Amino acid sequence: MPLPANVTAGAGEFTIDGKLSVALDGFTDQQLVKARQRFLDTLGRETGIPFMRAEMASGTAQFHIQTAGHDKEILELGEDESYHLEVQPDAVRLSAANPLGVMHGLQTFLQLVRVTPHGFTVPAVTIDDKPRFPWRGLMIDSGRHFIPVSVIERNLDAMEAVKLNIFHWHLSDDQGFRVESKVFPLLQQKGSDGLFYTQEQIRHVIEYARDRGIRVVPEFDMPAHATAWFVGYPQLASGKRPYQIARQWGVLDAAMDPTKESTYQFLNVLLGEMTGLFPDAYFHIGGDECNGKEWDASPAIQEFKRAHHIADNAALQAMFTARVGKLVASRHKIVEGWDEVLQPDTPKDVVIQSWRGRDSLLDAAKRGYRGMLSNGYYIDLNQSAEQHYLVDPLEGIADKLTPEQTASILGGEATMWSEFVNGEMMDSRVWPRTAAIAERFWSPQQVRDVESMYRRMALMTPRLTAYGVDYRATSERMLERMSGEFDPEPLRVLGSVVQPPKGYDRGGMREYTSLTPLNHLVDAVSPESDVSREFAEICKRIVAGNATPMDWEKAHDWLVLWRDNDAKLQPMLGRSEITAELAPVSVSLKQTAEVGLQMLEALHGKQAISAETQRHNLEVLTAAKKPQAVLLLMVAPSVEVLVKSAGAGH
Repeated sequence: MPLPANVTAGAGEFTIDGKLSVALDGFTDQQLVKARQRFLDTLGRETGIPFMRAEMASGTAQFHIQTAGHDKEILELGEDESYHLEVQPDAVRLSAANPLGVMHGLQTFLQLVRVTPHGFTVPAVTIDDKPRFPWRGLMIDSGRHFIPVSVIERNLDAMEAVKLNIFHWHLSDDQGFRVESKVFPLLQQKGSDGLFYTQEQIRHVIEYARDRGIRVVPEFDMPAHATAWFVGYPQLASGKRPYQIARQWGVLDAAMDPTKESTYQFLNVLLGEMTGLFPDAYFHIGGDECNGKEWDASPAIQEFKRAHHIADNAALQAMFTARVGKLVASRHKIVEGWDEVLQPDTPKDVVIQSWRGRDSLLDAAKRGYRGMLSNGYYIDLNQSAEQHYLVDPLEGIADKLTPEQTASILGGEATMWSEFVNGEMMDSRVWPRTAAIAERFWSPQQVRDVESMYRRMALMTPRLTAYGVDYRATSERMLERMSGEFDPEPLRVLGSVVQPPKGYDRGGMREYTSLTPLNHLVDAVSPESDVSREFAEICKRIVAGNATPMDWEKAHDWLVLWRDNDAKLQPMLGRSEITAELAPVSVSLKQTAEVGLQMLEALHGKQAISAETQRHNLEVLTAAKKPQAVLLLMVAPSVEVLVKSAGAGH
């Protein structure tokens, strides 16, 4: 993942052993040397084989890399990322126009490594590959919860593995301003709870990403989502002082005062510092979810609007965005913003990031703006990989655009907002589903086979451990911690069939703040239950009449496991208030499994259940489907399918 654009299978296989050496032919620079070493290090972790770090002479090497020339010192949008990979039984040849293409080809080779009776091998194959979209991003929100540098690094490594090339770093929000400012130090001193990145750390992350062919685009959200700014510099704000770091989530009232010249003087100096810190050509100024309530409550701002004939708050924000945009552009940067920055007089070089949907993207493209899609790729909403995978930036709008307008759709970004995510579980919330999104951005549009995607994503999951992304180990540590057990198998069984609530439901189920510990089962489990998804597919085959004997056996064994798990789990749950809330969830799983076993027996014997039995069972399952302990029991809907089928007499 992503599936390459063109693949031709060959005959035989290339064997990987300790004698493997990689030669850099043609153009060579330090970035290629580092990429070669990362490749060998990752291959060593995947195979357990130690490889020589020293480069062999070209004539004795089995793996040849031919690079035509260098990348630009500062990577730009639209770089040539293509590569040609040819694997033969006796040699491997990888060629590309620049180190970017080489790095992509090396990642493809790593994904082709397999275990065979002959050891570790790669099948003979010829691949010609290039991305569909030039903008393939992942946004990580460090504003709501601070994300440590080590976690950022791991995710950059995984981004390289799936050929994502934009790291969008959300660095300020109501809950924190996360970058050291030397000109306005109160931003981080009073607005971060002491959790911020030093400028040295920022430069390190930028270099770390650059080595992996990834651009870093910073975001400083304004005029709203800026409460943390106002703790140290309240003169920027529209409302009454003092301000405190926000602990709640959502659309808050605090907003910058767009009517004061001093606001722009402050931003001019700060943007000068921050645009100098981040070398990428693009600079994100946010612009989303300004509700205007502080503006409405300010007599001075209302008078300003009347004096300047500003009709409404949208027009006032447009004025603010235009002023800020000029400050950014004066530093030779390209402004990027969320949907709200698109107004009638927005400069045409502003790039629109759409969180509202493809209609917004279509509107921007028709008006001559470049844009990218994030709606549908909000990985913090705990939707399935399938849901994300089937969203396409061009679907439903390409036929309404000219070729030039279509080309203005640059791609998209997966977005990981961090209201309910911290550094500990970040990996499990981003991966492996983001690999499916990466394929949508890279591979040809017709690549849409969901079954194939899940099969290949399952293979990708253990490979990510070679990059340090091992969310399964993190989940296991969390289960051990909350249970106090070295081997919490019953809790693991329960965790395998539950998921966090989807969408924005979680915030309404319990009171959360930025200080709430994220240490419950809802935080430890995967956003998508693989076991529940597989069980659902088996149930579909059973009711359709095309289930295999293995399907029947697996469904039965799972249901027995879930039925009997409650007796093992209940004695563990009372030891801690963290797990005590899971008692009713465990009972629901037991009851669901009991109903499922009853329905399996009826369906296997082709005997219809009574209307009363069906009614009772559906009541049990309706209760089981309701959120408990901020969790969804994902096998209940599948058992419901069995109940309805058995009641129909199939």
